[in-house]
Amino acid sequence: MKWLLITAYFPPEIGSASFLFYELGKKLVERGHKVTVITGYPSYNVDMRKLPLKYKKGICLKENIDGMKVVRLKTLRLPRYIPIARGIDQFLTAFIFFIGGLFLKKQSFDRVAVYSPPLPLGLAALAISRIKKVQFVLNVQDLFPQSAIDLGILQNRFLIHAFERLETFIYKKADFVTVHSEGNRQHVLSKAVNPAQVLTIPNWIDTDLVRPGDRNNDFRKEFALGDSFIISFAGVIGYSQDLDVVIESASFIKEEDIVFLIVGDGVEKERLQNKVRMKNLKNVIFLPMQPKDKYVELLAASDACLVTLHESVKTPVVPSKLLSIMAAARPVIASLPLEGDAPKIIEESGCGICVKAGASKELADAVKSIHSNRQLGQQYGERGRRYAEDNFSLKKCVSLYETLLPEN
Repeated sequence: MKWLLITAYFPPEIGSASFLFYELGKKLVERGHKVTVITGYPSYNVDMRKLPLKYKKGICLKENIDGMKVVRLKTLRLPRYIPIARGIDQFLTAFIFFIGGLFLKKQSFDRVAVYSPPLPLGLAALAISRIKKVQFVLNVQDLFPQSAIDLGILQNRFLIHAFERLETFIYKKADFVTVHSEGNRQHVLSKAVNPAQVLTIPNWIDTDLVRPGDRNNDFRKEFALGDSFIISFAGVIGYSQDLDVVIESASFIKEEDIVFLIVGDGVEKERLQNKVRMKNLKNVIFLPMQPKDKYVELLAASDACLVTLHESVKTPVVPSKLLSIMAAARPVIASLPLEGDAPKIIEESGCGICVKAGASKELADAVKSIHSNRQLGQQYGERGRRYAEDNFSLKKCVSLYETLLPEN
């Protein structure tokens, strides 16, 4: 089968959004499929100073990555921290990707799959699928606009109505909508979408790449972490992650060997760094976003790993970092809205401790409990690893894409 994947993020950009479709495409190629990717030039979570020159010039770049034909198109890169500019950027990017898809005249496809958000990319995929008369698969990761409404980022009634109409339109026009949890499926079905179109396929983690590793590794040596009991958070530092709860928890920790390691970048990082300085917390360390290989080392170097979401997040999010932590056999310590799907996974797998969102004292107590009982942490990690292998392996999830999506 010939696949066209459309995504706003792709390696060498760092993060779950870029790696998810990269891993999907790579595994499809290994299984004998032909894969073409339309994406942008690297700009998000990437060190521009270290990028090869080819990513800094021109408006279109074609390259081969692990057997995938990757077509990169230059986009405007409007400021992400300005909501209106970010919205305009998403629609312009969708239009640019649509034009790019049309210029792939000599290539035929059987299926167009798009990563959402940004939601407007669904319009580009829909238009290309109709022109080329092929299946359109919408992979929904975040339930936009509801996620932005919950966080208070999107408040204008007119824009809310417009985006909700767009959301429903794209869901209904897709041949298939894939979601990563049952809660997300129920949200999509609430938009009056045909149940036969909506498939639950869990997000995946490459359990061959992310494996249990040596705690006393090169990552600890590089960043002079010694034998500290490391509680790590790695990923986007934004509004929905609510890392205030982590900093407040750190203020309750008196054990000198417990260190909170916050690794990543995002719009909230500077404010949180200032907050740590104001509180004079010596047990909180910030590091920049790390490349994939360093991220695996970070997980291995951690004694426990954090998963956090703001209490206002009402959509049933399953953060991708949860799967990575489980695959690395590290105990999970989570602060999440308890009605979501992630707490259900933590409970069902027995991979760690989950407290309600924003409960900093309870989060600190959870850290202390694993610190004082290392055997308990080891048990959490082993259960998580088994559950990840059984439910979230890349091989299994890609097989679901092959078997659950019937051909035309």
